[in-house]
Amino acid sequence: MRNLLACLALPGVLLASPFVVAQDAAPNIVVLLFDNLGYGELGVYGGGALRGAETPRIDQLAAEGMRFTDFNVEAQCTPSRSALMTGRFPIRSGTYKVPRPGQPDGLTLWEVTLPELLSAKGYATGIWGKWHLGSSEERFPTQQGFDEWYGVPRTYDEAMWSASDVASGLTPAIGSKQGWDQKLAPAQFIYEARKGEAPKAVKKLDLDTRRTMDEEITQRATAFINHNAQSGKPFFAYVSFSQPHMPTQPNPAFAGKTGNGSWADVLAEIDFRTGQVLDALKAAGVEQNTLVVLASDNGGESTYPWQGANGPWRGTYFTAMEGSLRAPFILRWPGHVSTGKVSNEIVHIVDLYTTLAHAAGAEIPTDRAVDGVDQMAFFTGKQPKSNREGFPAYVADRLSAVKWRNWKLQLILQDDMYDPPQTLALPRLYNLLTDLREEHNVAAQNTWVITPMMSIVGALKTSLAKYPPIESGTPDPYVPSH
Repeated sequence: MRNLLACLALPGVLLASPFVVAQDAAPNIVVLLFDNLGYGELGVYGGGALRGAETPRIDQLAAEGMRFTDFNVEAQCTPSRSALMTGRFPIRSGTYKVPRPGQPDGLTLWEVTLPELLSAKGYATGIWGKWHLGSSEERFPTQQGFDEWYGVPRTYDEAMWSASDVASGLTPAIGSKQGWDQKLAPAQFIYEARKGEAPKAVKKLDLDTRRTMDEEITQRATAFINHNAQSGKPFFAYVSFSQPHMPTQPNPAFAGKTGNGSWADVLAEIDFRTGQVLDALKAAGVEQNTLVVLASDNGGESTYPWQGANGPWRGTYFTAMEGSLRAPFILRWPGHVSTGKVSNEIVHIVDLYTTLAHAAGAEIPTDRAVDGVDQMAFFTGKQPKSNREGFPAYVADRLSAVKWRNWKLQLILQDDMYDPPQTLALPRLYNLLTDLREEHNVAAQNTWVITPMMSIVGALKTSLAKYPPIESGTPDPYVPSH
């Protein structure tokens, strides 16, 4: 139990911990976040050619930096992106599930986002792609710390609303009475926005514009990199790629490229777009002082015919199985992060908020619970172990599992996102080193493990009592009650 709460990275620990900047010049920060890229897709994670397309640029990125095999995300898109932006478990922020159209959604303006922290340190900040943390203009990214944005407020499956013909292969041909009517559900748009200016709806989100999103995201992100590199201003580039989120269809330039189908073509495009961003950093002369993160927000797609590959792990996203929680994560920072290293230490997406803020010399808010822990010493090799040993895993607002070291305690059973969640009468315990598929309950033989795992739950409950969570759909202005 030594330093248990510190190891578990639960609230209250970070509030008194000062940051020490490890370098003189603030690094540029680039986060390449793919949408539902499963653990088993990339070559360095056992995919690549096995999935129909090699991924040489991403594999090389891993060789030039550090690769993680126990990087954990939230079960759904909105919660993962909220965790990245706030360093807080989404159960605190009212962002614990994907919002339904027509309902209030998103982060309250009270939250202090990562781009807000970096902006205060003189960083230029940009996001391209999906936001998913606020559908109203009052909660668009340019109201939450970003200088510029090009992308969609919610999600890419809305591109299928207008696909009401057999040729699309997506929805059956039906009459207008039964089909989508934009009078009932307005068409969704791709927006362009700059801080201090009214956002503009550039074009409709449909299957055609969806196919070219990552090309446009890359063009705009690389232009941002070039501009700020020339000006000498540090920058935070949040490149929120659309692929391989359903409908998983490649850019026309990649259609048929692999000969192995649309999914493989998309995988080839993912690798190519990554290479374009990396090439832009090198060409701009800032590669050596840029911290690059490549990650996914969720496990692989589970809807036919776009199912992703989660490697050896069981389950789909929207569950608390390892196929949902474990995602690719590669970190490159020349001169700071070891090259070619692979770690199976537990890291959670909330930790990126705190660690990237540290890299920029920014201070973490002290008036709220922050769940992310500073992983700088671990990432840079000053210590061999992660500063996190476990975390609670929520699916929406249901505490579904707890992870601690190599152990997993399942409280709610759900293999697939389309399965009904079943609360277990007795929790099931799995040793993830010997039971990757979570098939053999060893709780009876290892009751001792329950103590540190329940300490995680207890500490979280205590913290939620001290810092009451924000209800989903809470309007602005929000003022905490504590």
